[in-house]
Amino acid sequence: MGTSTWSFSGWQGLVYADEYDESTLARQGLSAYAAHPLLRSVGVDRSYYRPLDTDTLSRLRKAVSADFRFLLKAHAALMLPKSARRPVYLEGVPDVFLDADHAIRHVIDPARRVLGETLGVVLFQFSPLGSRVLGYRRELLQRLYEFLRVLPAGVNYAIEWRDPEMLGPDYQQMLHACGAVHGYAQHPRMPPVDAQGDISAALASSTSGPLVIRWLLAPGRSYEAAKAAYAPFDQLVDPDPVARQNIFGLARRALAAGRDVTIIVNNKAEGSAPQSIVELAREFAAPETSLG
Repeated sequence: MGTSTWSFSGWQGLVYADEYDESTLARQGLSAYAAHPLLRSVGVDRSYYRPLDTDTLSRLRKAVSADFRFLLKAHAALMLPKSARRPVYLEGVPDVFLDADHAIRHVIDPARRVLGETLGVVLFQFSPLGSRVLGYRRELLQRLYEFLRVLPAGVNYAIEWRDPEMLGPDYQQMLHACGAVHGYAQHPRMPPVDAQGDISAALASSTSGPLVIRWLLAPGRSYEAAKAAYAPFDQLVDPDPVARQNIFGLARRALAAGRDVTIIVNNKAEGSAPQSIVELAREFAAPETSLG
């Protein structure tokens, strides 16, 4: 389990012993974060906006132990269709939508070479695509298959959507065919994680990789509203026991099936990602209740 990034000054007393500004934590806080016994993974969000250079990847690797795992978000340009409006951070970036060569050269090869065994998952997060793109859903799945099947083996790849229309048996079959996994996003735009596909079939597949879950945003809130309501992210403001149980239930089934599990939690889920992880840890630590 881990959080979406680590540089929050409000985590004093939860993760960090003293008070530090966020720029200091961004540069130097990862080693202290990774020393926390419950924080054995972290989401690297900034790689979504710009691929990380070798020096940055090297600093990340040196800050953690060999049993730590990074969830690395792929560069956003790889998941942006040519017809979509380009955000400011992609202005001037060429069209590389589902360009496997670009993904390998700029994201995957540098990460696996530098991060080594600590590279847990490469996540391809698609923003909302809109009806124009979703009208070509079958063609999009075929293109995604052609993209995934030529990526280097030995790396865990997860696909995350903001359009529930992309889910379905054909999507799951495509993932199984190329050894990738669905990224379960607990997010208001998506169904609850336990309704995002046939988890039993996914776990039974011999090609299934890890279960990847990201708990991102409280129901009925935007990121901006959640940030305003929850800062400085030092306590649970909107506890969501239903979402927590859904996440725990999926994780328990995956672990029982012998799968690795990565759970990444955002501050905007309940108010404080470290506190949410503590509550999840309590679920895992509790003895199972007998129904007999």
